[in-house]
Amino acid sequence: MGMKNIWAELPHGFTALAPMEGVTDVIFRQVIVQAGRPDLFFTEFTNVSSFASEKGRFNALERLEVAPSDAPIIAQIWGKNPEHFAETAAALEEMGFAGLDLNFGCPDRHVNAAGGGAAMIKTPELAVECLEQARAATNLPVSVKTRLGYSFVEEYRDWLPVILKQKPAALTVHLRTRKEMSKVAAHYELIPEILRMRDEISPETKLVINGDIKNLEHTRELQIQFPGVDGWMIGRGVFENPYCFTEHVPTIAELMALLRRHLELFDAQDMKHCARQAELMRENPEFALKMDGKVRGLAFEPLKHYFKIYVHGFDGAAELRAKMMECKTTDEVREVVGQKVDGDK
Repeated sequence: MGMKNIWAELPHGFTALAPMEGVTDVIFRQVIVQAGRPDLFFTEFTNVSSFASEKGRFNALERLEVAPSDAPIIAQIWGKNPEHFAETAAALEEMGFAGLDLNFGCPDRHVNAAGGGAAMIKTPELAVECLEQARAATNLPVSVKTRLGYSFVEEYRDWLPVILKQKPAALTVHLRTRKEMSKVAAHYELIPEILRMRDEISPETKLVINGDIKNLEHTRELQIQFPGVDGWMIGRGVFENPYCFTEHVPTIAELMALLRRHLELFDAQDMKHCARQAELMRENPEFALKMDGKVRGLAFEPLKHYFKIYVHGFDGAAELRAKMMECKTTDEVREVVGQKVDGDK
């Protein structure tokens, strides 16, 4: 084997940024590096069947793109076809990832309707087969991220042992069910029992907890309360404060500078995206036909999801954000933000 296990190298009580669809892409991860990075990054999840198909490969590879500052980073994948899990796992080893994470917890209804994400909780035998196939195809450490259950909290008593018996390198548990989404408080009261399960079934598996964790200070408080937990994963907390992996309390000027950095990175990624498309169209007539021979840039609208991260909690934030939401280009956003910064001087 000879490949080092990233999970064994992380400090006890490590932090990770949760893989979030449409959020934790290569652009946003570089923003978080500037603000203050966690110990571990994950990619957005990638569909193994898309990766395994000629038609979906371009988009899958873009989702798996990493920046040098991302390391160490783990690729997260989802699906329900064991052979596609194996094919994807084998390819990822060559791409510089520190590990491979299987998403058995995403609550998105489209993902679940396709049999992936949290739907895997309802098909434990298939989940095990996907895990076994992925692990057999790679030397990378293989981990799993999941929820307590699909419909009921009590499902964790049967479901988590199924995964732990496979001895994953790490198990991340979002302390809610798929049905609960994020509408109820995370079930921290279950951590001691989940720790007991881990210690009895697979003590070498690192246990990571996810759900309602706000910032670095919060992880330290939880670590004192639950010293057996190996790591803490922050998801929505990053929307409240992009500096959440540090003790720093940012000023408005720092948040505006971070927003500008995000815009710069978006523009640079857009150029790379267009160049790749043009190259692929030259090499692949089928792809050129699919694209009608036109290079398409990154969609601007999804960028607006991030605005609230930088623009909230100060006088005039709502009005500024409303103006930003009317923008159609990064230059228009820069102009609106520039007016705010100049007005504050």
